[in-house]
Amino acid sequence: MAQVILLNGASSSGKSTLARAVQAKADPPFWHISLDHLRDGGILPMDRFRSGDLDWKAHRARVFDGLHAMASAAADADNNLIFYHILEEQVWIDTLKTSLAGHDVLFVGVYCDLDVLNTRERERGDRPIGSAALDHALIHVGRTYDIKVDGTAPVQTNVDAILKGLNGGRRISELHTAR
Repeated sequence: MAQVILLNGASSSGKSTLARAVQAKADPPFWHISLDHLRDGGILPMDRFRSGDLDWKAHRARVFDGLHAMASAAADADNNLIFYHILEEQVWIDTLKTSLAGHDVLFVGVYCDLDVLNTRERERGDRPIGSAALDHALIHVGRTYDIKVDGTAPVQTNVDAILKGLNGGRRISELHTAR
């Protein structure tokens, strides 16, 4: 059974920084998977989506279905995962709950103040302005997490909380399945 740390937070909330820091400290080793890796690693034809040659809306569902299947397949092969996401669709939660049911999932809410999100988004310059605010308003609504962390807290504080939750915390999230 693989261990899976599923981070859910708004764009610019600090998920990727946190995932890298957890990966650097966690023992046993963890893979780090996200849509950003598909986008930034050249796996997705982003230039064609950006130019309008390909319609993102027409391909979006398949892209996320593939991402979720990749995460599930990696865990099924007994690889521990840090998987970060912006879970904006209930169907994604439902899919992950089913596909990761045989694994030890720690569902982590990454919270961040809206003013900080907006500042980070502007400074990054690689996201459409307003994405973080839209995420902030929607993605945590109705979610039940095993733990919550503050994306403005020191990274090491959040890493320690996640590793403590992973190694001894009780699972209470909506992704928990009784064994």
